[in-house]
Amino acid sequence: MQSEEINGMMKATDKSMKDALEHLQYELSKVRTGKASPAMLNDLSVSYYGAMTPLNQVASISTADARTIVIQPWEKNMLAPIEKAIFEANLGVTPMNDGEVVRLAIPPLTEERRRDLVKQAKHLGEEGKISLRSARHKALDAIKKAVKDGYPEDAGKRKESEVEDMIKEYTKRMDHMVEVKDKDIMTV
Repeated sequence: MQSEEINGMMKATDKSMKDALEHLQYELSKVRTGKASPAMLNDLSVSYYGAMTPLNQVASISTADARTIVIQPWEKNMLAPIEKAIFEANLGVTPMNDGEVVRLAIPPLTEERRRDLVKQAKHLGEEGKISLRSARHKALDAIKKAVKDGYPEDAGKRKESEVEDMIKEYTKRMDHMVEVKDKDIMTV
């Protein structure tokens, strides 16, 4: 019975580490790199007939070029609420409404702003590693408890080693993701 519990715990640990990795990927996608990316608007909601609705459900979002995002609402009366939502989101860009679409011109990043964004990306990476360490801590505690309750000690040591290998692998992946984002931000 205990070995099934340990295996279930190992799967849960792997899943929570994968979730931490996916969360980091999502958070890093929102960090602006100076290039136009529809991902910048992922969390933006607009007032649609009184209900807050995700922007991507009321308009098509695309990039016209490396520095321009084009938002094409499905209903013309949504132009003003989309503009208002972009202003309120404080994205650092000014929407331009031409009566058909809303354009966002992404300004080039200054060197100082690039450094701030690199710090932000590293901070997000560190938060991801904290999540990994938390998952490792829970797993190691569960293994130690199982060993106390009669699970073979040598098998417990092997499972602890597996958990350490998992944390090393996920940490390496997170470091790589942050490194790639840093390079992306610093590329002019």
